[in-house]
Amino acid sequence: MTLRLLVEPQQGTTYDAVSTFAQRAESLGFEALMTSDHLVRIGDGSPGPGPLHAWTLLAGLARDTHRIRLGSMMSAVTFHHAPVLALMAAQVDAMSGGRLELGVGAAWYEREHQAYGTPFPSVTERFSRLEETLEVIRRLWTADPGADVSYQGRHIRLDRCPALPGPYQTPHPPLLVGGLGKRWTPRLAARYADEFNAPFTTPEQVRAAARRVAAASEEAGREPGEITVSASVVLCPGSDQATVARRVADTGEPATEIAGFGAVGSPERVAEVLRSYRDAGAGRCYAQINNPLDLELLDELAEVAELAGLHLPG
Repeated sequence: MTLRLLVEPQQGTTYDAVSTFAQRAESLGFEALMTSDHLVRIGDGSPGPGPLHAWTLLAGLARDTHRIRLGSMMSAVTFHHAPVLALMAAQVDAMSGGRLELGVGAAWYEREHQAYGTPFPSVTERFSRLEETLEVIRRLWTADPGADVSYQGRHIRLDRCPALPGPYQTPHPPLLVGGLGKRWTPRLAARYADEFNAPFTTPEQVRAAARRVAAASEEAGREPGEITVSASVVLCPGSDQATVARRVADTGEPATEIAGFGAVGSPERVAEVLRSYRDAGAGRCYAQINNPLDLELLDELAEVAELAGLHLPG
């Protein structure tokens, strides 16, 4: 299992802070830094100078870094039109020299839709849009050079859309799907995804999600091992109580709640919890980062990874 990073710039930060954080993560050997894709702060508190736009952020990081992989978790189909998202992602993939990973989701946070005047359809419609979006992105990314793509779905209609620019990676950047649904998300992952992410949940639920993805993969005619199962977690390590308390405060969650989707405490304690996610079937864990100014957290997470026997590929 590898330990990756997930920044949350909608909580309030600057581009320079995230860029500095990403470059430090790269120097320490972290495999990937992903960004959430939200338009307003989630929960109470001041958004400060943020939020940052995810794809503008990724384009900048593509040029400010050289090795670390980059991507979104997850870009919502309600405010990203499928062919435009495919175009943006392909361009950032090229700007990064082939380091992009694209997570696509059905959207869940109604408040950001209200704030920006964007429709927030029913769950059924959002997942229907997600399926069409994944289909369209795959078609555009895998089209023959110089070809165009037409598509007639319930929500998306393309009339000879140019499949340009094509992605840098072959056959295309990894696609991520996530969630804890028992039917729709595993089926979509089996059909379209390279990775399935179980967000902010227990090792037991990660194990159950891995089983559902394996069963859906078998039904779709894919080998279960073709899809990486990952988990997003909250990790608050610290060598003293004051540091731990500060990092818990950065999350906006009580320490007792974090125990249900991560770990709080000494590096040894956090490493023990990470091993439980690995044993549950997670091939990757994403540590949520709410305060990219906390550069010392990166050093402690690297220590945690070593204690847990995890690999930092860089």
